[in-house]
Amino acid sequence: MQLQGREVSPTRASLLALRDEQKLIQEGYEFLDEKRMLLAQEILKRLSDLSALNARRADLQAKALDALILAHMRHGLEELAVYPPPFGSAFGLDVAQEQFLGLALVNARLEGLRAEAAARATFPSLESERCAEIFRDLLTLDAERASAQTNLTRLIQEYTTTERRARALENVLLPETSAAVKSIDEYIEAAEQEETLQIRHVKTRK
Repeated sequence: MQLQGREVSPTRASLLALRDEQKLIQEGYEFLDEKRMLLAQEILKRLSDLSALNARRADLQAKALDALILAHMRHGLEELAVYPPPFGSAFGLDVAQEQFLGLALVNARLEGLRAEAAARATFPSLESERCAEIFRDLLTLDAERASAQTNLTRLIQEYTTTERRARALENVLLPETSAAVKSIDEYIEAAEQEETLQIRHVKTRK
């Protein structure tokens, strides 16, 4: 008897081994099934969070455009082109990791954003300070969105892999193993019945 590319003898020992294998496959499937449910729930949650971040960014981007227009009207394009950036010299990205079902996720945030950058300008103004402040907020939010999108991509990839493995167990390995167990069980039962009949026949002849 062929099972998953290997020859299986229709014996009681093979039947016991197959039943153990069937139990392990079932446990593996239940684990993967629960894992994909948890991943799906986490994906939905993070999709909602990312949607909220995108809505915040759209609102902030509109405010940034208004602030940029006002700063341009106050200083002109040439002055804005040489205006100090909206962050200090210690600007950097801090990345921390977290684990979810053994999957490494990241939380990123900007460090070193400083409000005094606009104050060092030669001709500072309320318009330029407001513009710098909003663009600092945009940078901070974009770092958060980048890590959120990265985590979502990793979660979706993990879900896809888990789903494929769970379906392979559910639709291929489990049915094949169950069918082999049933066939061997029926074969052994038929052989035992035939042996019993032969014994009775011999006794009757005596």
